[in-house]
Amino acid sequence: MDKQTLIDTITKQVMARLNQPGSHSQGVKTSSCNCECHGNWDGVGNIADMLEAGAGRVSTIAPLGSCPDPALARFIDHTLLKPEATQADIEKLCQEAAENCFMSVCVNPYWVRTASKLLRGTGVKVCTVVGFPLGATPSRVKELETRIAIDDGAREIDMVINIGALKSGLYKEVENDIRAVVRATRGTVLSKVILETCLLTKEEIVTACKLSEKAGANFVKTSTGFSKGGAKIEDIRLMRQTVGDAMGVKASGGIRDHETALNMLMAGASRIGASASVAIVSCAQPAGGGKY
Repeated sequence: MDKQTLIDTITKQVMARLNQPGSHSQGVKTSSCNCECHGNWDGVGNIADMLEAGAGRVSTIAPLGSCPDPALARFIDHTLLKPEATQADIEKLCQEAAENCFMSVCVNPYWVRTASKLLRGTGVKVCTVVGFPLGATPSRVKELETRIAIDDGAREIDMVINIGALKSGLYKEVENDIRAVVRATRGTVLSKVILETCLLTKEEIVTACKLSEKAGANFVKTSTGFSKGGAKIEDIRLMRQTVGDAMGVKASGGIRDHETALNMLMAGASRIGASASVAIVSCAQPAGGGKY
């Protein structure tokens, strides 16, 4: 398959995915993006799809898969979760997110209020993590974390599943743990469940996806970026196969270039979590390494 055929195939499949209920914030009220994405519209896909995906205004958007790739930006949570991240780092993250029209920034809870102020009026949402990175905090603590984060301005919550409980077969406890966070979102904030797939068997991934769906979460997500592995194509395919169109699937951990991001979307992802987001959409080589 030549490059253009691959690009056309990816574009058609991802645009079709955008029209499916699990690809967006189904049942979740979100603000429209005020970003204007530039490029050369080639007639591939549908402008209405891009508006539905979150763009407040579309100005000749480039086809998904072209380089540079502004259309890809609306699938990306621009992420900085390193414990040593400074205020200056957060400010840079938010500036990059606004300039590139990323879907959100994903930051640690302490920085939610700062990011929310910096991004006010841009259309870029603030995402944060709960029970991060181990998932081993009590459900009532995760619920409280979620409520505080929302009060501070978070509009997406990425919670870590209780991995030990899952592997112990305590499925009702796992479901209730997820449900506590979903309940705290009050139906106005997107909820994503981090499975930490590198620590799970295929059967456990399937079980975790089903429990997440049953508990009412909007997305399942591969990884924290703080364990021994990140997103894998085969795990994305399995997660998408399990949840179908009922939920979104977020690929995160180790996605650092344009080709890998597109491959994740082709496999069934509807969101990408990455720290190398600018390099991904500009098709550049990211500086340095990183797990996220």
